[in-house]
Amino acid sequence: MASVQVEKMGKHRDLGESSEELEGYRDGVAVPGRDDLRFIVDVNVGKLAKWLRILGFDTLFINPIDDGDLVDIALREGRVVLTKDTHIAERRLVTSGQVRVLEVEGERVAEQLRFVVDALGLRDRFRPFSRCLEDNLPLQPIERELVRGRVPPYVFRTQERFMVCPRCGRIYWPGTHWQRMREVAGEL
Repeated sequence: MASVQVEKMGKHRDLGESSEELEGYRDGVAVPGRDDLRFIVDVNVGKLAKWLRILGFDTLFINPIDDGDLVDIALREGRVVLTKDTHIAERRLVTSGQVRVLEVEGERVAEQLRFVVDALGLRDRFRPFSRCLEDNLPLQPIERELVRGRVPPYVFRTQERFMVCPRCGRIYWPGTHWQRMREVAGEL
């Protein structure tokens, strides 16, 4: 089943490489490599964004967004569009192979996530809890003493490792919520 969906991602064509272009770009457009697969999630599967971020994937979610803008961002930033909208796959940039689209199956977010993971072979690429769930930026380690007063006292007493979002300042730590999320990821 997954191989059928991968074919729906559009014809993959080599746009050619020029020695004058920056690495990771072709014709001025970002091209993701195997280890830096990036997504933009359509509003009709918006809950996927949080779970892909939990698993460590660079995932944009903009609500509301016009389909044309969604595809333009995907082209400019080398992102795969995740959607249930079959009309997006009919757009010129998709049919020409310049933008990849995965038509997501499943009604519940767990089914959708499992579908995306299987269709794109993502299991060996998980980097759990490495991105901010709000801002999508990579988390950075922060010294324990610097979070004193910014996290509940019990958390400060019982946790040794903390991460911070460089944009919003949200603090993350491996508490029970991380354990529950790991269990979900382990079921994929």
